[in-house]
Amino acid sequence: MSDIQAQLSVLKQTADPAVADAITRLIEAGEDHELNRINALEFSARAGLDEERVISGFLHAARIGLFDLTWNVLCPGCSGVLDAHATLKSLRHDDYHCGLCACGYEPSIDEQVEVAFTVSSKVRSIAAHDPNTLPLWEYYKQVFWSSGIDLDRESFASLSEEVTLDALELPAGEKAVLSLQLPSDFIIIFEPVTHSAHFIDVQGEPTRERQQLGLLFNRAHPPTGSITLRPGPLRLALDNQAGVRTLPTVFVAGDALHRLLGKRRPFLTAKRILSNQTFRDVFKADNLNIDQRLKITSLTFLFTDLKSSTALYERVGDLAAFDLVRAHFRALLEIINAEKGAVVKTIGDAVMATFIQPEHALSAGLRMRAAMQRLNAERGTEDLVVKIGIHEGPCLAVMLNDRQDYFGQTVNIASRVQSLSTAQEIHLTAPVIESPGVADILRSAKIAPVQKHAALRGIADRMMVYEIP
Repeated sequence: MSDIQAQLSVLKQTADPAVADAITRLIEAGEDHELNRINALEFSARAGLDEERVISGFLHAARIGLFDLTWNVLCPGCSGVLDAHATLKSLRHDDYHCGLCACGYEPSIDEQVEVAFTVSSKVRSIAAHDPNTLPLWEYYKQVFWSSGIDLDRESFASLSEEVTLDALELPAGEKAVLSLQLPSDFIIIFEPVTHSAHFIDVQGEPTRERQQLGLLFNRAHPPTGSITLRPGPLRLALDNQAGVRTLPTVFVAGDALHRLLGKRRPFLTAKRILSNQTFRDVFKADNLNIDQRLKITSLTFLFTDLKSSTALYERVGDLAAFDLVRAHFRALLEIINAEKGAVVKTIGDAVMATFIQPEHALSAGLRMRAAMQRLNAERGTEDLVVKIGIHEGPCLAVMLNDRQDYFGQTVNIASRVQSLSTAQEIHLTAPVIESPGVADILRSAKIAPVQKHAALRGIADRMMVYEIP
């Protein structure tokens, strides 16, 4: 058995069988571009498979060496990849700059960091493994733009024919001259390999005199430049001193370009991966560095705690109590995973979990409560009473005690909200109750939340909270 066959065999043992079969077919028969920066969500939709199982499958495939996992920092304006990292530890918290949009961004991992999968060169060689050999538009499609931009063949035809005045491949160390006729539009001369750009504001009366502009490409990433010219002929001199092939492209920055770059589709974000149980289980080594602080603008936290667990140990004895607590943990962890959440940590008899959407956290909370009721009914007792609190808001992804964790006031509030529960009720905060998905669940279940003001320990102001009886 070859190494690749052995890896595929391991994948079939660790991933969902249907997902493992789909990934195997992709490796064996997919076109080159389909194996580069795979969008797991788009793959899931195309294959008709469950998203969470597909994500888990690709994570297992990456772990055993079938794929390389990359963390790509994206420009929110054009969806260009500003930097690609092989590990989460390489992400910086300072600004990334986009030459095409002439803007700098401090990345949050909500929508600005894409997680993608590329087939390993040891498994199958594809053109994107040597991006300098890709044709110009394939370079844009496979390297510069992320999997979140939805450009099909028709869109790329429009891009190359309608909004591009000229484009060329310029080998390292060579020079070229382009003769252009400038329209009365804003022009961007963009080079995707070095991420450099030059803007031309074309205005005024047309001229027949040939205008001159010279551009030098190198690895220094010079500041984006700009110039005002008149409509008419332009002699554009290009000098490539970047040490690699460059791809200078002259775009007309009008409505057509903006419409094309505005076509987006969902992609797998770093935030979602960090709240994925498979990632937390199998990629424990690919955590943040101790000094990293990555911003998340919105994440939902669920805290649970087992009520009166000390009294439970005294009442039923250590062995019986241990079995009960273990059954309670098993039920909670299965529910969190089923509702697209991830366990951050357990603290004594308590659980801290994260969810991408508030409605998933509420669904988990309701299922947890029902699970405790079933466990109690099976034993003819009321020993298992779980207190649950849910809050949503901004936070920081950090490393604490050798574990990828979260820090901030949102985490503190979620923990305090849980402590308001005295029985099987669930407490939610205003950001959670205001989520449309949460409202749908409550309406469908005919649950009427009880609104009240509460003082939370360590929080200065009283907060509006909602009890789910």
